[in-house]
Amino acid sequence: MVQIARWKIILVLIVCSLGFLYSAPNLMGQGARAWTQEHLPAIFPQKTINLGLDLRGGAHLLLEVDLDVVIEERLDDLVDSIRPDLREAKLGYKRLKAQDDGVIVTLRDEEDADAIKRIIRNIDRELTLTQEDGNIKASFSDEKIKEIADLTMSQSIEIIRRRIDETGTKEPAIQRQGEKRILVQLPGLDDPSEIKALIGTTAKLTFHLVDRSGGGEGGGMMTLPVADEPGRSLSIQRRAMLTGDMLVNAQYAPDQNGQAAVSFKFNALGAKRFCDLSRENVNQLFAIVLDKEIISAPVIREPICGGQGQISGSYSVKEASDLGLLLRAGALPAPLEIMEERTVGPSLGADSVEAGKIASLIGLAGVLVFMALTYGLFGLFANVALVVNVALIFALLSSLQATLTLPGIAGIVLTIGMAVDANVLIFERIKEEVNNGRSPLSAVDAGFSRAMGTIIDSNLTTLIAAIILYSFGTGPIKGFSVTLGIGIITSFFSAIMVTRLLVVYWLKKKKRSALPL
Repeated sequence: MVQIARWKIILVLIVCSLGFLYSAPNLMGQGARAWTQEHLPAIFPQKTINLGLDLRGGAHLLLEVDLDVVIEERLDDLVDSIRPDLREAKLGYKRLKAQDDGVIVTLRDEEDADAIKRIIRNIDRELTLTQEDGNIKASFSDEKIKEIADLTMSQSIEIIRRRIDETGTKEPAIQRQGEKRILVQLPGLDDPSEIKALIGTTAKLTFHLVDRSGGGEGGGMMTLPVADEPGRSLSIQRRAMLTGDMLVNAQYAPDQNGQAAVSFKFNALGAKRFCDLSRENVNQLFAIVLDKEIISAPVIREPICGGQGQISGSYSVKEASDLGLLLRAGALPAPLEIMEERTVGPSLGADSVEAGKIASLIGLAGVLVFMALTYGLFGLFANVALVVNVALIFALLSSLQATLTLPGIAGIVLTIGMAVDANVLIFERIKEEVNNGRSPLSAVDAGFSRAMGTIIDSNLTTLIAAIILYSFGTGPIKGFSVTLGIGIITSFFSAIMVTRLLVVYWLKKKKRSALPL
C-alpha cells in the first residue's frame, strides 16, 4: 500500500513554501522590494537572481599581470638578503646585483666561492647556482618561476575580487585566462573608469628610514620622488622596515586640522616592529611609500607603540576613502595593464531577457498542455509539481546569488522540458500495472517504486554531465551547467515527492476504483 510518513509530508510542504517564498522577490519590481525591505522583518527573503553581463549589460575588462616585475622584486629581495650575510661572514666581492633572471656575485677571491654558495643556499635552497668566469649566478628554476607566477595570479584575482566587492558591485565574474591574463566582467556597470582606477592601482604600501647622509642610489639605498612636492626626492633605505600586509585596518579619518587623511592599524607583529623602530630612531625621518612614491615623510618625535598611525596629505575625502579601501584589500603583487575594454549596452540585455522570457513561457505552456491532455488529472498533478520545480530553481539561484546568463536561461528552459520525464515514466508504469490487473493503490505503489531505478539513472547521468561541464567549462558554459544541475535536483524532488503526495492524497480522499489515466 502507498504510505507517506507524516514527517515527509511536513518536509515537502516546508520545502515548497520556502521555494515560493524565496523566489517571490524575483517577481517584484524595485519599488515593491524596497517596500518589503523597509516594512517586513529581516528574515523575509530579499535576494534576487543577478543578471549576467550578456543580459544586464556592463563592463568587460581583460587585464595582463606584469609577472616580470614580481621576479625582479624577488631578485632584489634576494640581493638584500645576501649582502648582510656576506658582510657578516667577512667574504669580499666585487659586485652584487640582480641581472636578467638571477643574482650575480662577482668574486674578489676564487677561494671564497664555496663559502658564498653555502650562504646563498642557506637563504634559499631552491636556487640554481652556477659559476663561470669569476661569477656566481643564483637563479630560480623553471618550476619555481611557475610557482611564483601561479601564486601571483591567485593573489591578484583575490585582491581584485576584494576591491570590487567593497564597491558594492554584485557578482563580478573574475577568472584567469592563459598564463598571465585576468578576465573581469562587471554586470550593470555603465562607467568602468572608477573600477579601472581601483583595479589598476598597485597600492603597495611600505615604510622606510630616510637616509640623511645624501648617499643617493647604491649601497642599499634608493631615491624616490615626494608626491606632494614636484621636483623633490628623498634617498631612503631600499629594504622596507614595515609592509602593507601588516595592516589590519585602514580607513578615512580627518586629521587634527580637519583635513582628509587615512588612519591605519598594524597587526601584533607590525605594532611591535613599529614600536621598536620608532624607539631606536627618534628624531629621524620615516618615509611612507605608496607605489614607489613617498606620500609622507614625518619625523619620529617619540616612540609610537600603539600600533596605529595616520597618512595625511592633500587628499579629498573620496581619495582618502579610496586609498583606505585599497590598503584594506591589500596590495597587488604586480602591476596590471588593461589589454581590452568593452562596454555592453543594456539594450542587448533587455532583448535577451525578453527572448528568454518568451522561450521559457512557451516551453512551460507547451509542457503543461501536453501533460494535461495526455494524462488528464494525473497530468495536472505533474503540472503542479512542475510549477513547484520552477519556484525551487529560482529560490536556489536567488539564495546563492547566482548570476543568470543567456546560457543559464537555456538551462532553465531545458530543465522545464526534462522535469516531467520522471512523471512520464511513473505514469506509464502505473498504466502497465493497471493493465496487469492491480488495484489503483497497488498500481500507484508499484509505479512509483519500480520506476525509481530508471529515474535515478537518467537524472544521475545528466547530473554527471552538468558537473563535468562546470568543472572544465568557463563563463557561459558554467552558467548553463549550474542551472541544469540545480534543475535536475529540484525536478527529482518535485516529481517524486510532490507528485506522489498529490496522487496519494487524491486516491485516499476519493477512493476511486479506477485511475484517470
